[in-house]
Amino acid sequence: AAGELEARGISCEVIDLRSLFPLDLEALVASVRKTSRLMIVHEAVETAGVGAEIAAQVQEAAFGYVDSPIVRVAAPSVPVPSASVLEREYVPGKERIVSAARKVMGH
Repeated sequence: AAGELEARGISCEVIDLRSLFPLDLEALVASVRKTSRLMIVHEAVETAGVGAEIAAQVQEAAFGYVDSPIVRVAAPSVPVPSASVLEREYVPGKERIVSAARKVMGH
């Protein structure tokens, strides 16, 4: 997704968090201060998922630096499908990530 966004003229910074506890909040805040935006992508469900906690902590720590709503791209809040074709639609893929990033950037 990052490569496709770059091809469309949208520069992005990808941070691969290695752990959630401790959360590398410093790296996230530094990125938000640099970009003024945050999009969180994860495979868990959106409702009460880890992305919500990350968004809350970043919002508290970098409130004055965020120029647009923090966006989460996650699985829908439904049971995980067992059929592989449905699972591919369930897990956030490149198309959903690119679409969300374009909306965040106003494209």
